[in-house]
Amino acid sequence: MLKYLSIPGFFNAPLAWSSIPQILSGLPMTIFLTVMAFGLATIWGMLLTLAQLSHVRVLHGLARAYISFMRGVPMLVVLFIVYFGFGLTAVPAAIISFTLGAAAFVSEVFRSAFLGIDHGQYEAAYSIGLPYRKVMRFIIIPQAFRISIPALGNILLDMFKGTSLAAMITVTDMFMQAKIVAGANQDYMTIYITIAILYWLCCVVITTGQNQLERWLDFDRPKAHLKLL
Repeated sequence: MLKYLSIPGFFNAPLAWSSIPQILSGLPMTIFLTVMAFGLATIWGMLLTLAQLSHVRVLHGLARAYISFMRGVPMLVVLFIVYFGFGLTAVPAAIISFTLGAAAFVSEVFRSAFLGIDHGQYEAAYSIGLPYRKVMRFIIIPQAFRISIPALGNILLDMFKGTSLAAMITVTDMFMQAKIVAGANQDYMTIYITIAILYWLCCVVITTGQNQLERWLDFDRPKAHLKLL
């Protein structure tokens, strides 16, 4: 039956179907890279945001320079610099590279979220005697995370797809497994179409999870009040 889905010289359906298990054997590595890099990028991005919003000019300037540089340099270049320049093994080099690059975009998302919070909330918190650290920890940062969920979801999707670059330094992720299968069968078009569909299906799952999270947080309904504990 699969042969009827084939297009001679373009797509070999039986080969595509039989290659799926080997390609998916690289999925755990792809997920590992994505989760590790995104988690670290979220932490580093938040620190960069706090530095940007700081009244210390040196911190503000360094954060802005870092963000400008990382947003302007291709991720593949960053990956090669970290991998070849620091002598790291492939997986740590990939995680560090993706973290450094994504943190710049995460920071901009958080900065917009911070600036979108009504300044009156700061004043109200200070008026009841809350110190700056508690204001940020219990009031501002939780709201910033919540506001940032849609944009962070997009960054997560980009990172999941972008981990395919790790194959350039021999990380055995999904894309590397696809390259191995394609080379063994000398049918690159079929395998690349197959891996494209698999990436798309994975992104559908991620997007569905993001939508469920937004609904769980009741993201679309504005809150009339903020409960302080």
